[in-house]
Amino acid sequence: MRTLISTAFMSLDGVVEAPGGESGYRNSGWTFKDVEFVPEAYAIKGQEQKESTAILLGRVSYEAFSPVWPDMEEFADYNAMPKYVVSTTLAEDRLTANWGETTILRSLDQVAALKETEGGPIIVHGSASLNQSLSDAGLIDRYHLLVFPLLLGAGKRLFSTTDKDTQKLKLVEHEVYANGLQKNVFDVVR
Repeated sequence: MRTLISTAFMSLDGVVEAPGGESGYRNSGWTFKDVEFVPEAYAIKGQEQKESTAILLGRVSYEAFSPVWPDMEEFADYNAMPKYVVSTTLAEDRLTANWGETTILRSLDQVAALKETEGGPIIVHGSASLNQSLSDAGLIDRYHLLVFPLLLGAGKRLFSTTDKDTQKLKLVEHEVYANGLQKNVFDVVR
């Protein structure tokens, strides 16, 4: 079974919306505007590219990343790997031609089936709504969280507010950086 890893930049109060400057959110760009840059805090991003074998995205994140990431040298490994987009509305003819192999999955059942295939870890980028659905369905195996020392208030959150049974996590790696950023890697306990 393949491991499904959710990776996120997250404020201390759980907001994941517009960390890189995406329009439409009042605190857009909070990862670089409000916290001093410390390069070692982002080492996990390079590690993720080397260890992942596929990317899973929701439609909104796919539409935001697909016009930009193919031309970014720092994402060469991501650009080369297969992409899966979970969407009930995205049409095949809307897929970006220059971003490699991309498959549309129409349901969480198809995500579960993908996890059953041969291969290495699948990484989920962005995709707040998808992350919530995957978590609620018990499909996420690991979280890579870079937690920023900010309280953003309103905004899309990584975790849903669904009333559900407790889901236990095991902290397997952590580090705190001089700028207050925290790296927390959790495995989901089954």
